Amino acid sequence: MTASLGATPTIVLVGHGMVGQRFLEALAERGLTATHRVVVLCEEPRPAYDRVQLTSYFSGTTPEELSMTDMEFIKDHGIELHVGDPAETVDRAAKRVTARSGLTVDYDTLVLATGSYPFVPPVPNKDAEGCFVYRTIEDLLAIEEYAKAKATTGAVVGGGLLGLEAAGALKGLGLTSHIVEFAPRLMPVQVDDGGGAALLRTIEDMGLSVHTGVGTQEIVTDASGAVTGMKLSDGSELATDLVVFSAGVRPRDQLARDCGLTVGERGGITVDEQCRTVNDPHVFAIGECALASDGRVYGLVAPGYEQAETAAAAISATTSIAADESEQLSFTGADLSTKLKLLGVDVASFGDAHGTAEDCLDVVYSDSRSGTYKKLVIGRNGELLGGILVGDAEAYGTLRAFTGSVPPVSPEQLVLPAGAGASVQLGPSALPDEAIICSCHNVTKGAIRGAVTDHECTTVPEVKKCTKAGTGCGSCVKVLGQLVTSELEASGIEVDKGLCGCFAQTREELYEIVLALRITSYRQLLDRYGRENARGGDGCEICKPTVGSIIASLAPTIGANGYVLDGEQASLQDTNDHFLANLQKNGSYSIVPRIPGGEITPEKLIVIGEVARDFGLYTKITGGQRIDMFGARVEQLPLIWARLVDAGFESGHAYGKSLRTVKSCVGQTWCRYGVQDSVRMAIDLELRYRGLRSPHKLKSAVSGCARECAEAQSKDFGIIATANGWNLYVGGNGGATPRHADLLAQDLSDAELIRLIDRFLMFYIRTADRLERTSTWLERIPGGLDHIREVVVEDSLGICEELESLMAAHVAGYRDEWAETINDPEKLSRFVSFVNAPDTPDPVVGFVPERDQIKPDLPLLTIGTRPLEGSAQR
Repeated sequence: MTASLGATPTIVLVGHGMVGQRFLEALAERGLTATHRVVVLCEEPRPAYDRVQLTSYFSGTTPEELSMTDMEFIKDHGIELHVGDPAETVDRAAKRVTARSGLTVDYDTLVLATGSYPFVPPVPNKDAEGCFVYRTIEDLLAIEEYAKAKATTGAVVGGGLLGLEAAGALKGLGLTSHIVEFAPRLMPVQVDDGGGAALLRTIEDMGLSVHTGVGTQEIVTDASGAVTGMKLSDGSELATDLVVFSAGVRPRDQLARDCGLTVGERGGITVDEQCRTVNDPHVFAIGECALASDGRVYGLVAPGYEQAETAAAAISATTSIAADESEQLSFTGADLSTKLKLLGVDVASFGDAHGTAEDCLDVVYSDSRSGTYKKLVIGRNGELLGGILVGDAEAYGTLRAFTGSVPPVSPEQLVLPAGAGASVQLGPSALPDEAIICSCHNVTKGAIRGAVTDHECTTVPEVKKCTKAGTGCGSCVKVLGQLVTSELEASGIEVDKGLCGCFAQTREELYEIVLALRITSYRQLLDRYGRENARGGDGCEICKPTVGSIIASLAPTIGANGYVLDGEQASLQDTNDHFLANLQKNGSYSIVPRIPGGEITPEKLIVIGEVARDFGLYTKITGGQRIDMFGARVEQLPLIWARLVDAGFESGHAYGKSLRTVKSCVGQTWCRYGVQDSVRMAIDLELRYRGLRSPHKLKSAVSGCARECAEAQSKDFGIIATANGWNLYVGGNGGATPRHADLLAQDLSDAELIRLIDRFLMFYIRTADRLERTSTWLERIPGGLDHIREVVVEDSLGICEELESLMAAHVAGYRDEWAETINDPEKLSRFVSFVNAPDTPDPVVGFVPERDQIKPDLPLLTIGTRPLEGSAQR
């Protein structure tokens, strides 16, 4: 099949990654999609997706959520997108591209955005079963499948950006994880020795093993050809049954080589300042496959976006569309600043991070205890040249914007933590208008201010749409929000900080109203304090569960009924709370009984086994040391829980925004390294805080020694035993945005520990936003950890006695929700699958077990024994 050249000029884009998609958007912005035929040949089986956020797949982000392609955009602009059909040959003389399917397209302009490929060291058995690269969604799917089926230990070759993300992904899959890096430190390109040391300590504290200064000499395999280990250059051997190569990337330039385009000595398609190839004016190259005019291949998304803009402008310059403006664009280099959160650790570098400028000076702050390292590089005239931030990158956006200028305060004041001496926390308002806020799209502070003042944008999403700021890597979003708020306030515009369209108050303000006035009803709160247009209404999906949570958390204090399914409270709950169980993807529900501290008797294990057997439930031991049972129908839930409650179990609150679990190691009772009884403490804490409704779910863990087997530092509140007592860490998160917890207090007695946790949790519940994890709350709240320490440890606000009394009321008023439910016929009436058959499900409609020929995410619906026509078979 041939698409011949006609009257309409044709642009062919080879490759549809992040940079390729940005190029299409740049064409559309210049009107070229209306005057040209645009054809895209994409090798992957899916359109462009956010490769920067690739690892978030392992935290629950779906491939669809990673997508960067609005198919309406593709359709509206008439773009011909061919996925899974890469270009195989280019005939530059005929100006023709041939795809794998046999499709041929004649072009006027060809743009190569073929990206890069993972470098795999040429070691023996590198292609063995169990060896993978870490580059695409398909790579991640393959790693996940293999890890679940055949692996217990994984090793990543490469300690750079993707290497650390890959190691975190393996750890998240439950594998013992190793990192092997040939350089003497992790992330050798981004950080120096000091930053690498801080990063190493923090990562090893998370339970990952790091091997630096060694290379991989051979992949060891068994008789079947599967990976069993690695031989390293220092003579040691590492046992592993899964290997991920993440040792860097190389420009994907083979297509260009085959058609005679010039490439660099170390790879990369050679282009000029307009991203046009040096020996063919009709061919452009952008992104990681291009060798820019400064002799560098750029592996970051921001330079790729700038190249996409430049190429689109150069193509536009050959038409009558915006020629004068387009001719001014050129790509001569780009900002290599980066800010990432790797394994929950903030890592950032900007400008001349390694201090290569003549006569420059370093200003360094290092705290090995907290894993914080900050270095600023200062020029001879006091200008900020660059820097490295590990563990605390809060000031990254502001410091990067000051690069090249003299900051208004001394460098020493910029690196000290808040509250240390004369430290100064500069905000975005101190930046000049020409400061670059979004390096991905080269958006200045002045442009953002203009979006607010000239284009009447009043929210961050509106400013994003207007300027594109914050739509790239996302590292500037926090600064962007601060600028929008400050500009609105400076313009005399009242910033609406209300919870939703029903309430002008924040969640924190509503909490104070409910507490002070003892309000026990959502209807009462809405009619008295809701916005005028909302009073008398039904509320919305934002405020109803939020107020329901506030009332539930304060129920013993304000005299409300704490049972979430009583009266009005039932109508306020999220989907899971309606049935006191988690809804699963196939429409069934899960049962998660509480197992405090992971400690369980043989008798209770037998009961769980019998229940799972009798009701045909899938069982799984979770990372939180509980046993989940999946596959129950709604009407089965009370029957199952009646047996569990009778055996002494209670709700594990897996369905609620509340305490989930307190994980523990075996502690000093069994472990030869244990210095405290971690199991006893975990049980005490879980029984104390069970059922505590909060803005978001809460997870905790107790480790019996510094070896940290319970992974306490990835929890909302985690406890690590010392020879002198307990260390309390807060604000950790092992979820979609991992964060290492911060040390709040150390060497605490049992009573001191519980008192501080009481205060911390009640202060969080009191001041956090809706659906805000402790990790996000700690980073958002003014003053951060220092402020929280002042409040809950030093009682700077004088509220600790009240916080303690609120927690005491919760503990005294706790009631198990399932125990109450199964003893109340009225409450049981909601647990039916069919209104017209409340006692049993329809006997001829049901789910059958999954089989190989059935898509795993769609149950086969049957009527009798005959599959329903159109059901999920393949």
